[in-house]
Amino acid sequence: MRDRYYSKVILFGEYSMIFDATALMIPLKRFSAQWQFPQSRNHASSLLSNHSLKRFSEYLTEKEPLASIIDLPTLKKDLNDSLFLASNVPSGYGLGSSGTLVAAVYDRYAVQKNNDYLQLKTLFGLMESHFHGSSSGIDPLQCYLGKPFKITPEKVESLDDGFLKKDIHICLIDTNIKSNTKPLVNHFKTQRENHDFLNRFQTEYIPNVRTCIDTMIAGDKELFFHSLKQITKGQLEFLRPMITDNTLDLFTTDYDFNFGVKISGSGGGGYVLGFTDNEQRASHLLKDYEAMWL
Repeated sequence: MRDRYYSKVILFGEYSMIFDATALMIPLKRFSAQWQFPQSRNHASSLLSNHSLKRFSEYLTEKEPLASIIDLPTLKKDLNDSLFLASNVPSGYGLGSSGTLVAAVYDRYAVQKNNDYLQLKTLFGLMESHFHGSSSGIDPLQCYLGKPFKITPEKVESLDDGFLKKDIHICLIDTNIKSNTKPLVNHFKTQRENHDFLNRFQTEYIPNVRTCIDTMIAGDKELFFHSLKQITKGQLEFLRPMITDNTLDLFTTDYDFNFGVKISGSGGGGYVLGFTDNEQRASHLLKDYEAMWL
């Protein structure tokens, strides 16, 4: 069992993964969660976490096959003894606050752990649906594995921690708005029922996601930033409700240096992802925003 469960960043594939398309994930180790028993039973944050876990345990009890996969009697006993998950992962920011919880519960209480990552993804999706209504399972998988990976319908490919090339810099731009995943995902699924939207999203948007992932891993900087521009355009067209008004000005392809942005997680708040090969110029561009460089 791990001591700590790290937050995550979906670099690419937050909505295309609904189509079982490729996605690229990395851990964000400045935020994490860990199991604790409280020093004081009256500590507000520990009580809140404990109550949330108790609701989650009831969901697991009522949901097959989860009830037979998780050691529920031990989980409930520990929760009655005030066990909680101490976390500094921001809620509503697309960094995996519910993903760390799912990963932690599975890691500590799974009757028998599954080493098939794609099966785990499906299982985690069922578990995380308690929080979001539906889930791909990819967030808890990242939080559980704690290492970068590329996922396709066929496999999960682990990547070295240092796979990112040094001349592609990434930042998180704070919208200062909490995101609510469920209505955004439901909106997207409703849009997906439109045949024209579905066809264009699959033929115009998803291929650029795949290219960005492959070129980022390969270190093809110029093709990466070219494809990133296409993703920015695609998000303005296909995912506009997910872009907050206070970051809309950043979603342009008119920069005179390599810089581009995209939503992170479900969008609608939380962080916006920025990419550049010139951190100094990008920092000046973002001087009026709260930007955190990875």
